[in-house]
Amino acid sequence: MEKIKMTTPLVEMDGDEMTRILWKMIKDELLLPFIELNTEYYDLGLEYRNATDDQVTIDSAKATKKYGVAVKCATITPNAARMKEYTLKEMWKSPNGTIRAILDGTVFRAPIIVKGIEPCVKNWTKPITIARHAYGDVYKGTEMKIPGAGKAEIVFTGEDGTQIKELIHEFNGEGIVQGMHNLNGSIESFARSCFNYALDTKQDLWFATKDTISKKYDHTFKDIFQEIFDKEYTEKFEAAGITYFYTLIDDAVARVMKSEGGYIWACKNYDGDVMSDMVSSAFGSLAMMTSVLVSPDGNYEYEAAHGTVQRHYYKHLKGEETSTNSVATIYAWTGALRKRGELDGNKQLMEFADKLEKATIATIENGTMTKDLALITTLDNVNVVNSQDFIVAIRKTLEGML
Repeated sequence: MEKIKMTTPLVEMDGDEMTRILWKMIKDELLLPFIELNTEYYDLGLEYRNATDDQVTIDSAKATKKYGVAVKCATITPNAARMKEYTLKEMWKSPNGTIRAILDGTVFRAPIIVKGIEPCVKNWTKPITIARHAYGDVYKGTEMKIPGAGKAEIVFTGEDGTQIKELIHEFNGEGIVQGMHNLNGSIESFARSCFNYALDTKQDLWFATKDTISKKYDHTFKDIFQEIFDKEYTEKFEAAGITYFYTLIDDAVARVMKSEGGYIWACKNYDGDVMSDMVSSAFGSLAMMTSVLVSPDGNYEYEAAHGTVQRHYYKHLKGEETSTNSVATIYAWTGALRKRGELDGNKQLMEFADKLEKATIATIENGTMTKDLALITTLDNVNVVNSQDFIVAIRKTLEGML
């Protein structure tokens, strides 16, 4: 068949470790044989981020604003061990955090449902979508090691020179301290993105913080959500037959475990990071969750919700066989291709993305899968394959559909 053409580039953000290996396999087997792939490439692998003083991450986010759609591979957020392993100039911040800060918006994460992979929570019969705020908190935090006895304070100096101070703690010895921030404008964008997404998908919306303890920081999130809902969305939600529900984060966790699913759960940045992993793992596998960052001005960045699969990468480097699940990374590509097709009016590209997703699901449901799924499937006599062979099997299914 003639290859599908693309009129506008996707922003392609390459990544690290095992997911970088899968990235190339997916392109070689599932994309390049069928599409004249048009991307503007950025290498967000840790070595090149270090070589460019992380400027490449900033450039990739700016390119996303230019072209409107990006697809991103999983990347390393370095810690002390990574500093030594990669001989880094400094402990670069999370590339996801940097991109989210530039694009703003909200990350929506939802599990990929497959027959034969039953949720660990038996009453979860519908997907749970996590809406994760995409700015600030611990991901833009400033940290300090306290060397000894003394006083730590938060100080705000206004443009007119006036100061506001709050005591953090009077230290008797060594310790640590962290400063976090957020922006009312970003929280407002987060709220509207969640309300709009709930209306688009006709799902109830939950939101949770810890406002009883954090009476200024978290309470501001709660207040902004409620004010925007009351002013702009009450009638719209009533007309759509859906509800907005606020509760404490610990209460929300308890309610989620007893629910049947089928709603959007909006979380602050860190809560969303943790809860999306919990939800995806409980639905089957960390590699079975989609993730898309949607900015207020209509830009989209698609990625897998999981990390770089470090343990499998080290096995790969030793020449050992791996059975790494590539489904979420495939869905990052299909999501980006579908959105690119939608924005460009390219029906062929949209249909291809749909078929690639169907081929991926059909391959698993027909019994061919990676080890992580084989360990939890209710299907009998499954065929457990390695990383490469799983992608090759999807290609064969896809060719049959095309």
